[in-house]
This record gives sequence, structure tokens and C-alpha cells, in this order.
Amino acid sequence: MSRISDIDPELTHRLTRRGMLGVAAGATAAALLGAAAAPAGAAPATGTDASATGRGRPVLPPGRLGIQLYSLRDKVSTLGFAPVFAELSKYGYDEVEFAGYTQGSAGPITLAQLKRLARRHGLTPIGSHVGYYSSDPNAYTFAQNLTKVLDDAQALGLPHIGTASGPFRYGSTVDAWKRAAEEFNTYGAAARARGMKFYQHNHSDEFGFATDNPKVRLYDVLLAETDPDLVFLEMDIFWAYAGRFRFSRRADGTPAPFEPLDYVLRQPHRYPLFHVKDGVSDPSNEFGYRMTDVGDGDIDYQRFLSAVTRLRGERLAHHWQAEHDNPVESFAFARKSSAHLHSLREKC
Repeated sequence: MSRISDIDPELTHRLTRRGMLGVAAGATAAALLGAAAAPAGAAPATGTDASATGRGRPVLPPGRLGIQLYSLRDKVSTLGFAPVFAELSKYGYDEVEFAGYTQGSAGPITLAQLKRLARRHGLTPIGSHVGYYSSDPNAYTFAQNLTKVLDDAQALGLPHIGTASGPFRYGSTVDAWKRAAEEFNTYGAAARARGMKFYQHNHSDEFGFATDNPKVRLYDVLLAETDPDLVFLEMDIFWAYAGRFRFSRRADGTPAPFEPLDYVLRQPHRYPLFHVKDGVSDPSNEFGYRMTDVGDGDIDYQRFLSAVTRLRGERLAHHWQAEHDNPVESFAFARKSSAHLHSLREKC
């Protein structure tokens, strides 16, 4: 049975996920150039809330800070993976999440070499985004080339492999999402057979409502219809709060709020990964926020991370990936985000 949610404005227009960067079949590109010029130290981010810093235990668990490499696609395309990995290591990152294995780099590199390159810089490849489906039968997606997708993830040693595509393949009805959930279960079973976890990354549309039943939140259908042992979630916290802004009223105008954090606290084991992306509150924006560097926005990450990591047995069970879709300067974004997250302390 699908859960009934409190909120339900009509689903209007769909946020199109950034186009996934092309993934070469077994071979990718990277320029092994000299180190990029960028500040080396991770200075404290401006705008850090003094009440969230101090002498308490760090909110961010050790060894669990990563970054979604889409945020650094401009640097990878011009400098190659090696200089980018070198900078991320300086900034205190532990992990990297891929958005394709090319990102426009010049110079061939195999997946095994890419894996070694990351490890050489103290970075663990933690996951990757791959498309869900395509009309092209040869496309590099879960639906069209599941075996190849899993082969490549295994070659990189990824513990997680997922998609940032919403489950809209068959539409926005309850039955359409049940059908997509069946396919996700299939991908999850295939990933588990290889020792990996399949996951789905949300945008804001997932928190909208079924077109055939405006009281049913689509995200609840996904959670209810996927096997919790096979299908996991990567909550993009920014887009979850944007979803709350967009879908905080029913179609008839009555209030129907929800709290993204509550989803996690109810089923923390389903959320091994998070995207830590910040936004400045802006009610004039269709999503309620303007994206900004982590620490410069209004999303309370001290509260969010603390609530999850304080759960019994959960402190080291999650991976936190900093991200910005279009940073003004991507190395500055990476440096500032790490500094801010490392500065957060538990409140005494």
C-alpha cells in the first residue's frame, strides 16, 4: 500500500536533471597535468554560524566527507582528474562521487587507472550517477545496459551505483511509479549480487503528487514499492527542501507541510548517501531557494547532520557529498564547503 501524505499541490513542471555526462564504455579521458593553481589551506568559511562552532564534537563524522565531481566539471575538463584530486585532498575530502567517467577530460585513462589515481590522493570513489533509461537501445543507462553499468562500477570498486533520474519513465500516476519501482528493484538485486547498493537521487519533483490521486505523494510511492534491502536513496537535501517549498499546499490550497529530515529519521538505513547543497531562502524563486556555496545559505546543516549522526549506530553509516550545480568558482566552492562542514560542532 502506498502511504498517503499530508501535502499535495498539483505537479506542475518537472525539473530536468542536469544531463548526465557521457560515460565511455570501459575507457575514459583525463589529462594528467600539473597541479592546478588554487589556495591550499581550508580556511574557515565566511558566514559560519558561531553558535554551531566551538569545542564540541565535530558534527561531520571522520572519513565521510565527499564531493560530487559534477561540481568540478570545469576543472576536470581543463586540468584532468589528477590535479582536481590533489586539490580535493588538500581541502580535507575523503571521497568522490562520479557523474560519468569522462567529464570532458583530454587524454585516455582506464577505469582501473582512475581508481588508483583517486586512491593515490587518499580519495575513495563512493558512487556514481548513471541514467535510468533512454530511447536509444545502446545508451549507457540502467535500463539499456545494466550489465555494462555494473561492470564499470565494479571496476572502479564503487560500493554504490545509482541514478539521478526521477522515476517518471511511465508517467506520474501511482501505477506508473509502481512500475518504475519494480525496475529499480531489479537493478538493486543485480547491484547487490555484485556487492553494491543501487540508489536514486531526488530532485524536487519527486515530492509532488500523483496525477491520478493528488493525495498521494510520489516519493511515498517510491519508498513503499521498492524493497528496502535492494533500493536505497541519496537525499539531495537542497532539492528536498525545494520540494517542501513547492508542494507545501494541497491542490485545493490547504496547508500540507512535510519535513525532509523526518524521512531520514524514520528509515535511516535507506539513506547511505546525501548531497549537501545549500540555498538562500527566496520565496520569489520557483524552488524557494537560490543555490549557493555550502555555509552561505539558510539550510541548517548543523541541525540536519546532528540529527542523523546522533542516531544509535548511524554516525559512520552515511556519506555526505558536497555539491553545487553551478558554482562561481568550483575550487573555491569545494574549499569553502569543506571548511564549513568541518567547523560544525555539536551544541553543548
